[in-house]
Amino acid sequence: MIQSNPDTRTAVRPSWGLLLVLCGAIFLEGIDVSMMGVALPSIRSELDMSTGSLQWVVSAYVLGYGGFMLLGGRAADLFGRRKMFLFWLAVFLVFSGLGGLATEGWMLIVARFVTGISAAFMTPAGLSIITTSFAEGPARNRALLVYAGTAAAGFSLGLVVGGILSEFSWRLVFFGPVLLSLVLLLSAIRLIPPVSRPERSGQGFDLPGAISVTGAMLLLVYGVVEAPNLGWSRTLIAIACSAALLGLFVAIERRSASPLVRLGIFATGSLVRANLGAMLFAGSFFGFQFVAVLYLQELRGWSSLETGLALLAVGADAVLAPTLTPKLVQRFGNLPVIVGGFCLAAAAYALFLPLGLDWTYAAMFPTMILTGLAFSLTYGPLTIAATEGIAEEEQGLASGLLNASFQFGAALGLAIVTAVNIAATGPDSSPQSLLDGYRAALIVPIAASVLGIVVISFGLRRRESAACSSSL
Repeated sequence: MIQSNPDTRTAVRPSWGLLLVLCGAIFLEGIDVSMMGVALPSIRSELDMSTGSLQWVVSAYVLGYGGFMLLGGRAADLFGRRKMFLFWLAVFLVFSGLGGLATEGWMLIVARFVTGISAAFMTPAGLSIITTSFAEGPARNRALLVYAGTAAAGFSLGLVVGGILSEFSWRLVFFGPVLLSLVLLLSAIRLIPPVSRPERSGQGFDLPGAISVTGAMLLLVYGVVEAPNLGWSRTLIAIACSAALLGLFVAIERRSASPLVRLGIFATGSLVRANLGAMLFAGSFFGFQFVAVLYLQELRGWSSLETGLALLAVGADAVLAPTLTPKLVQRFGNLPVIVGGFCLAAAAYALFLPLGLDWTYAAMFPTMILTGLAFSLTYGPLTIAATEGIAEEEQGLASGLLNASFQFGAALGLAIVTAVNIAATGPDSSPQSLLDGYRAALIVPIAASVLGIVVISFGLRRRESAACSSSL
């Protein structure tokens, strides 16, 4: 049952009904992103968009999502999680529909940017509702693992559904989420308990901090996403400006009576390690997916639907996360499971290195299924580690930090993989040159996974040292 707390006055409602709605929202976010990637060729053809402008259909969403994530997480704490979730779910619904009605490329890009902003507010609000509704421990862990599995299922199924819908019209890729959003919104109004007063009444809103950190995140994500197009000099300028705004943000937060981000939260070692792990895992996964899709479509000539079906095995996480992972976490603990997930990810990507010009799917399948298993052992437990032990009034902030780490990691991984692939391929576009570029780019997700093992293992060693000290 839902816990009572000083911020909410609720009727007794089934926790799992509430979880179903929130899982539906993260499923919506996952399927929306993955369907979009499959629909891009059809969008370019009908709207007559250049390759550069087409990239912004994806980049605008990432920019809005990553740039406003911290603000979204803190807004959930300050203004009410339920209120933020419902409002921004409605915005998501409206602008997804507007994207489907777009007749010009710029209209679609603006719609995707606002949709990304709505996800930046909606996602941490939904995650923090889970972490404040379920008691810390086995109940919350299982809820978070179900949530993580649903996110992975949305992403994996979106590849297939997007391929099918695009065969009829790319606009269905936008209108499908509209229908799902409407069902979720009506269900959320009923199943998410209302509050009788603002969750954080009496606290001011740190507007200078909000402006400076959002500007810093926007510039950082922009610099990372656009690095292959901007060149080194302009990329460094964007990152330098981001760093300057971040420095201003830190100075503001130290003096603010009601800081947007309490800097002391970064003293929590598990939160910092979980966020670093999230960056590395997202970077490795999305970097690998990028290489795999290019290999299958650009070199092998597979269709969007065939590519989606090939990657469907990664969606095994949807089954494994709520069934296998809770048992492993209970038996071995959270951190060992995360380390195991990173080990499997490194092995999966390494197994893809010998890819050839005529590889069968049977040769690819071990990588796909191991990637799904790695996702199930890593994504959910990282979410647990990033929110465990955090005060209830900062759960939205912790959720926002985690989601920002996932988004930034994904953008950084894609940027580095793209740069390595272009450099290794060179001007020659022969099949062998393309293959050499893919192999070189695969080193990036392997290296990120190995670094993730090191980061999380450091926390494991510290925990074991603390346990030994307490027993003396």
